[in-house]
Amino acid sequence: MDAVLVVNADLGPLHRVTVQHAIRMLCRRVAEIHEAEPDRVIGVFPVPRVVRLVRYVVTRWRFSTGPAWSRAGVLRRDGRCCAYCGGPAGTIDHVLPRSRGGRNTWRNTTAACYGCNQRKGDRTPTEAGMPLRREPVVPTWASLAGR
Repeated sequence: MDAVLVVNADLGPLHRVTVQHAIRMLCRRVAEIHEAEPDRVIGVFPVPRVVRLVRYVVTRWRFSTGPAWSRAGVLRRDGRCCAYCGGPAGTIDHVLPRSRGGRNTWRNTTAACYGCNQRKGDRTPTEAGMPLRREPVVPTWASLAGR
């Protein structure tokens, strides 16, 4: 078991942490064990599967417009799969190039392999004759955390 689920005081899921982090939360009395591994202990604590926070944490940010744009987020959203050829992606590409006013937004960026990114260059996918396999979308918090 490499990750422990952290749930809010109302049992709503928040995120996952390492077992070491969960034990530190238990030591600080920030959380309690909600579910544990049978017959496994670390010191005086059973090895947790799920820890519940003692106090409710407000999570309004989770219901906002979505996560902020980031290169890592784009690669994660697209599963590190090139939007042009379907191969493994390591870079991001701007659908409308930055030189033409394209911004760093979820709907204007997509994962791309180095070769496709270079071939497309400073053109739109239509101009380059490279149709997108999928349209870029704004991800939800859950879709980014679940992968």
